[in-house]
Amino acid sequence: MNLKRRHREEAEVHTGPLNDILFILLLFFLIVSTLANPNVVKLSQPKAKSDTKSKQTVVVSIDGNKQFYVGTTRVTIDELKAKLQPFLAKETDQPSIVINADKTVPIDDVVAVMRIARELGARTVLAVDKAGVQ
Repeated sequence: MNLKRRHREEAEVHTGPLNDILFILLLFFLIVSTLANPNVVKLSQPKAKSDTKSKQTVVVSIDGNKQFYVGTTRVTIDELKAKLQPFLAKETDQPSIVINADKTVPIDDVVAVMRIARELGARTVLAVDKAGVQ
């Protein structure tokens, strides 16, 4: 009579390929995150020959449907001043507001943003496309 207990073999998980898969996923997400554009409001900007660099405190975008955005947050023209004040209060130097307007936006809307910026004591810079004037 054989009373010896048989040792069962334990199941093993092979983790060698797991390292390769995780490395490929890491690379994929790093590449995708660097290609992501934080300015998600799609606009066709006016063209200019010269490009002036300015330190931007906050970006105000106006799309073709006359919708205003502070960064990527949609606001109305009435809420614009209240939404800009916290951004400008953080700035120690001369704060500046970059106006990123679609070229089909009436100039009255751009001037309205410029008036609000002047009331808040901020400079305004109009974002343009760097390609030459057509």
